[in-house]
Amino acid sequence: MRPLTDRRTGERGAASLGPRSGCPVRAENSGRRLVAEAAGGHCFAAGLGVGGLLQALLVLAQAEALAAALCLAPVERLAMGALFAPLAVLAGAVAARAAVTWAMARLAARAAARAKATLRTALLEHSQRLGPAWLGQERRGELTTLLGRGLDALDGYVSGYLPQAAVTACVPLAVLARLCLLDGESALIVALTLPLIPVFGILVGLSTKDATERQWALLRRLGGHFLDVVQGMPTLRAFGRARAQAETVRGIADAHRDATMRTLRIAFLSALVLELVASLSVALVAVPVGLRLLDGGMTLREALLLLLLAPDAYFPFRVLGSQFHASAEGLAAAQQVSDFLARPIPTPPPRRVLPARTVPLLRPGSSGGIEFDAVEVRYPGSEDTVLRDVSFRVRAGERVALVGPSGGGKSTVLALLLGFLRPDQGRILVDGRDLAELDLAVWRRNLTWVPQRPHLFATSVADNIRLGLPGATPEQVRRAAATAGAEEFIDALPHGFDTVLGERGHGVSAGQRQRIALARACLRSSPVLLLDEPTAGLDHLSEAAFLSATGQLMADRTVIVVAHRPALLDGVDRVLRVAHRQVTETTLRASDGLSGVAPSTGPPDGSGVGHAPDRPPGLAAQDRTRQVCRATSSNRGAAELADPAPEVTA
Repeated sequence: MRPLTDRRTGERGAASLGPRSGCPVRAENSGRRLVAEAAGGHCFAAGLGVGGLLQALLVLAQAEALAAALCLAPVERLAMGALFAPLAVLAGAVAARAAVTWAMARLAARAAARAKATLRTALLEHSQRLGPAWLGQERRGELTTLLGRGLDALDGYVSGYLPQAAVTACVPLAVLARLCLLDGESALIVALTLPLIPVFGILVGLSTKDATERQWALLRRLGGHFLDVVQGMPTLRAFGRARAQAETVRGIADAHRDATMRTLRIAFLSALVLELVASLSVALVAVPVGLRLLDGGMTLREALLLLLLAPDAYFPFRVLGSQFHASAEGLAAAQQVSDFLARPIPTPPPRRVLPARTVPLLRPGSSGGIEFDAVEVRYPGSEDTVLRDVSFRVRAGERVALVGPSGGGKSTVLALLLGFLRPDQGRILVDGRDLAELDLAVWRRNLTWVPQRPHLFATSVADNIRLGLPGATPEQVRRAAATAGAEEFIDALPHGFDTVLGERGHGVSAGQRQRIALARACLRSSPVLLLDEPTAGLDHLSEAAFLSATGQLMADRTVIVVAHRPALLDGVDRVLRVAHRQVTETTLRASDGLSGVAPSTGPPDGSGVGHAPDRPPGLAAQDRTRQVCRATSSNRGAAELADPAPEVTA
């Protein structure tokens, strides 16, 4: 697959596929233009155009040969050699039409595969450029549906509709031109009735477009909701909500089925209308031809040629109508892709990027540190402020815990350090250098991040651990697992470190997943460690084993840990409270618990809205259920239960 190149910037990738600003093409046509460009652009169009012209010439040759053969066949005592020439031409024309049809289908199939691969790559690249903050606010099930079922529906448009459109653009014009030379009367009838088919097709197509867009919107909603339900099924079953969600999914599925049936009814009605118009139009040509043939005003060969060519003038439009309905879902998906690629990527103001060698290491004992200087943050697409005028400093080698109510902005602080978000105002300084001026890739090599829900891939345990240091030897992997307290249970797996896990770590418990993620972190010798509530969802025994291993990992590093449980406060030097969009220092110890952290029962403005501004309300109930489960399992979560706001996960 050859990546497309943006003519404006020379860059390759998704940027070249997005709609151009100021482009005169109407918004509803941007999806068609996007698919055509991804399918091969001018080369693909030229190939289809040549195929359409060949089809037109072969239709004329086939009709001429068949008319000649039919005129000669009734003649008595005619030598068989006289029929050989028209029959040979007829056979050659039929074979050539089959070959051209096969070549066009082959070209279109390759173009469809290229278009799907290119658009999938563009979607994934653009979603990465939008960043984890954007992905955390979207229903990923809808994006998954678009990447899978949506783009697969492009087959009907690229490999069906576009080749037939090329044939329809050439064959009727060629037939009409031949009819003009043959019989002006019949050519006039065809010229007057031929536009009726596309006119009726457009009228029905408008209804088809609206019905298909409704069908596709319901399919995206069904896919997104179903993925959310499947991911949260253990929590739903624990609280007896699985049956209610099953009813919700059934209701969406029924609505999608009804929309699909309405679309099919319109498609069948369209086929009936086009067939009726084409049949009546052919009859208007055939009846006068028959009468003139009886009166002797036309030869048999001319009459046969007229009757053979007239249906070929209408037939491509009828096939194009059926292909349009088959491709309508793909066009709706293409428009969604176009809208997605048109979403602006947040770009910081141009700044000088310091060379890689100037990136600070924040080793313990150095005089540097991490400093937030009047930082203000808003999430993409939201006007609500997540952090406002936040200023604090973490010295090199210091261990700092961030506590506070869910949704206060603790994970947002980590997202800023990871480069997932950029401050709207203020600066983040690392050893006195602005983080925005550092090479982000090099800076991230100095970070080790253990998220709240680490992702394990469908590969071996060793390969999942080796993600922390690609190229690590088996001895290094085993040593990291031993440091994380994971070696014992990994050896007990059916194939030890070579055991292949399911997607998202299926096959091991939540605590074991966390320790595998910790082993991954142990492979990295980076000076900064970021822990985002790593014990969420673990029982007491798993939490104790994890914290024992974490103590070794924290040694000689600058550590920032997001804590909801008191046990995570052991060994930290300072505790910062993040609440009401502010960061303040507090004096908490592990023995105090987290009762000193006042829960947030609503936003500071007193509106009483229980969801955080940095999380979409649609996911609040799901995150709230997870919080209740954590609080119930730990029996220490009074502060969590008091706050209904979900926490942001970068």
